[in-house]
Amino acid sequence: MLNRIWVAFILVGFAAAVVQLLQGDLEIFTRVLTGLFDTAKTGFDISLGLVGVMSLWLGVMKIGERGGLIQLFGRALGPFFRRVFPDIPGGHPASGSIVMNVSANILGLDNAATPLGLKAMRELQEINPHKDTASNPMIMFLVLNTAGITLIPTSVIAIRQSIALKQGLVGFNAADIFLPTLLGTFVSFCAGLVAVAIWQRINLFCRPVLAFFAGFVGLMGGLYWWLGSLPPEQMAQMIGLLGSGLIVSIIVLFVVVAAWRGIDAYESFVEGAKEGFGVAVQIIPYLIAMLVAISVFRTTGCMDYVIEAIRRAVLAVGLNDDFVPALPVGLMKTLSGSGARGLMVDVMTTYGVDSFQGKLAAIIQGSTETTFYVLAVYFGSVNITKTRYALACGLIADAVGLVGAILIGYAFYH
Repeated sequence: MLNRIWVAFILVGFAAAVVQLLQGDLEIFTRVLTGLFDTAKTGFDISLGLVGVMSLWLGVMKIGERGGLIQLFGRALGPFFRRVFPDIPGGHPASGSIVMNVSANILGLDNAATPLGLKAMRELQEINPHKDTASNPMIMFLVLNTAGITLIPTSVIAIRQSIALKQGLVGFNAADIFLPTLLGTFVSFCAGLVAVAIWQRINLFCRPVLAFFAGFVGLMGGLYWWLGSLPPEQMAQMIGLLGSGLIVSIIVLFVVVAAWRGIDAYESFVEGAKEGFGVAVQIIPYLIAMLVAISVFRTTGCMDYVIEAIRRAVLAVGLNDDFVPALPVGLMKTLSGSGARGLMVDVMTTYGVDSFQGKLAAIIQGSTETTFYVLAVYFGSVNITKTRYALACGLIADAVGLVGAILIGYAFYH
């Protein structure tokens, strides 16, 4: 799918360039080539900017893992997941792997979450009576994975900080999207959970599930009630303070607990940081590949045509159209994480990382997931060929999450 999108971007862009050349625009291919070189350099610079932040965060997470706090967090979520996965026998190891996978996703550890998720799928396959067909627990797990809550969108924050440096912004707080992104992921998570629960006839009106929802809604409602009365600039400042304050507090907590338990925090950090370096370097070819294809598509005017068509449809029904430039990020995210990342970078570069469009693109990127990719990788790992209604529920979560992210972006930044 990603290959087809990539090829389509380039071929459609080239066709548009040929048409413009025939109409007398002799500079069109010069602009396309210049855009290719500039975009490739931008992608490389952004990826290099990720190295430090990813090394920092994965180093901190390694401290938290060895200090036992991540495992403790997983056990705290246990009662909720036991109600949501009623078909998993009590004490089965799949339950622990699911909790750890979701915990890693909540903390933004994509590289750590994937191995845990594949392990959970293998364990769920052991209790699956039909080995070629997705079981109910598998579908619930996959949909919650694609619509999972992300507490700290680490990579999005890192990319925003890197672009802000390139744009010369001083004192920029890349974590100011923390609360809106958290709300966006919660909306998507709820949509996916409810969709699968209706299909599987799971009763969500039980104490652990209601307590989870009530606690989260109460916390977010209180924060929004407090922040909603502030002027826009002060609201953005307080959101940034909350995001950065929470991240720093987590880092300090992990270090303190590790030191108290006699863990070598320094060596743990270094080991995790090495993994972070590898992750950041691996992103470079994927990001550049998508950015250069988008560059051809944008330089030849095709992206403007798409955005203008959507804008006219939005205006025709009487809605504000400021969100339209960020909309392609959400549409692409369902298909490809790297593709959506490239579109997000393109929006931030074009409109500014601190613009409404730039912030909304970051919220969408941080609160949606690559449904097709996750289903292909996870189901493919255990040879599931009949996925039943997993894709339908995943797409429902994506659609609701995208709409929710746009509304949340307007509530906080417009």
